[in-house]
Amino acid sequence: MPTEILMPALSPTMEEGTLAKWLVKEGDTVSSGDLIAEIETDKATMEFEAVDEGVVGKILIAEGSEGVKVNTPIAVLLEDGESADDIQSSGGGAAAPAKEEAPAAQAEAPAAAPKEEAKAAPAAPQGADGNRIFASPLARRIAADKGLDLSAIKGTGPKGRIVKADVMDAKPQAAAAAAPAASAPAAAPAAAAAPAGPSADMVARMYEGRAFEEVKLDGMRKTIAARLTEAKQTIPHFYLRRDIQLDALLAFRAQLNKQLEGRGVKLSVNDFIIKAVALALQAVPDANAVWAGDRVLKMKASDVAVAVAIEGGLFTPVLQDSDTKSLSALSAEMKDLASRARERKLAPHEYQGGSFAISNLGMFGIDNFDAIVNPPHAGILAVGSGVKKPVVGSDGELKVATVMSVTMSVDHRVIDGALGADLLKAIVDNLENPMVMLA
Repeated sequence: MPTEILMPALSPTMEEGTLAKWLVKEGDTVSSGDLIAEIETDKATMEFEAVDEGVVGKILIAEGSEGVKVNTPIAVLLEDGESADDIQSSGGGAAAPAKEEAPAAQAEAPAAAPKEEAKAAPAAPQGADGNRIFASPLARRIAADKGLDLSAIKGTGPKGRIVKADVMDAKPQAAAAAAPAASAPAAAPAAAAAPAGPSADMVARMYEGRAFEEVKLDGMRKTIAARLTEAKQTIPHFYLRRDIQLDALLAFRAQLNKQLEGRGVKLSVNDFIIKAVALALQAVPDANAVWAGDRVLKMKASDVAVAVAIEGGLFTPVLQDSDTKSLSALSAEMKDLASRARERKLAPHEYQGGSFAISNLGMFGIDNFDAIVNPPHAGILAVGSGVKKPVVGSDGELKVATVMSVTMSVDHRVIDGALGADLLKAIVDNLENPMVMLA
């Protein structure tokens, strides 16, 4: 049977994407692992590999198509001995034709409708673990008609694919497994949606007669808007502020950089901040946690995310095990992640996860600001610039010091006030006594 190639979910949060470019054409032979397309997600453009082998019988979604939902058929793969005629008879390709072929497909639809075999196959199902269940289009249709649960059926086709014979021979318990979901009571009515604000048309009418340029939102901007709106609406933020004297750190940094000059290493203040946060999370382990809906996950290692500004948005690459890495190792890793972030070349595992984040706008001359917690993180440290200020020393004498203002935004569901204060104190102590971080 022809095999549908589905729009992949290239990250856990991906719901749709742009089919940026086809790397194959109809008639090409592909093997498992071959690159067949470039898919643009909300964060990056990633290459998509073939799972099966065969001949590309039909491309259903034209390159450049935006908003293609995950699990939408994008192409059809033919096995040995199959031809393009088998695509129509199996129903493959009926659900999502390429843009330029849409009129023709619509014209043919009335004639094809009476044929039972031409009914579109249900979308590829997923198992309880979220992984795709591989089944032929015909097997999916028969399973849907019979109310069978494909996750309870063992496939005998190539690479464990479920084929028609497997579904026809399925035992009654496969149907029973699907029954609870079908008979489950209707969900309780959803809570009233939060106000969405004025529509795009309403806003445009407000500025009628004024010159403006309309900028279309790309996937990244849409995701930032959705996630940060969700964060401010659902996370009970509170804020803790401290001033940090940097003179000891700046002197220590200058000394280290002079000694590391021969190795081509130059440490930044941000490198010290990452290390200070990582060690503080180890010193206050109850704060090294994330919110998981109905529970809190306490993390063992300090995985610190750092906001990196790029054109049109930002990434938060994660430096895993930051507490165990040297300052020079953190510096090199951060430079690499930031460089690839600006080129949108990060893999999903490099910008997902972490329990705490850092957003540093000090290099832009910002004295202080409040950052938004990025779920599921429990907190984020907003870092301002270091400026010369008069301070009163421990001896009561007035002196000039380089002072950096920081604000820690905290998710109150995970971290209470006193715990947050302990964490921020540990961060401050590390930065004001930088040699301790090397102990």
